[in-house]
Amino acid sequence: MTERHIIRPSEANTRDVFEYALLRVVPRVERGECINVGVLVYCRAQSYVGARTHLDEARLLALDPAADVAGIRAALGAVEDVCAGGAAAGQAAADDAGRRFRWLIAPRSTVVQPGPVHTGLTVDPAAEAQRLLDLLVR
Repeated sequence: MTERHIIRPSEANTRDVFEYALLRVVPRVERGECINVGVLVYCRAQSYVGARTHLDEARLLALDPAADVAGIRAALGAVEDVCAGGAAAGQAAADDAGRRFRWLIAPRSTVVQPGPVHTGLTVDPAAEAQRLLDLLVR
């Protein structure tokens, strides 16, 4: 085992496991083209679920000039509302963070689709969501 794979006892409790999935817009399913528009992050240890989104309209309209930009923005807003919980989350408001995350990453055949789930370690899942948005979406 190499040095980079060893977790020292002092490091073991400083970071928590988190899961994330990209949100993609697939404006024309028959063409199979998509753009990344957001990221979902879930950290069980911190009971955190959050979404960060960014829709690049120019890229979207390059794939499909007739794309429903307002509808896509509304769908992304709904994802953020479900993550935030509270009244805006509707029926999902009563669910815990993990259940809301699992519901959001369930495969679906809509214009806004989740990608595969990946894992990592973090101290701050909200900051991780922003970092992943900047790295993978913008």
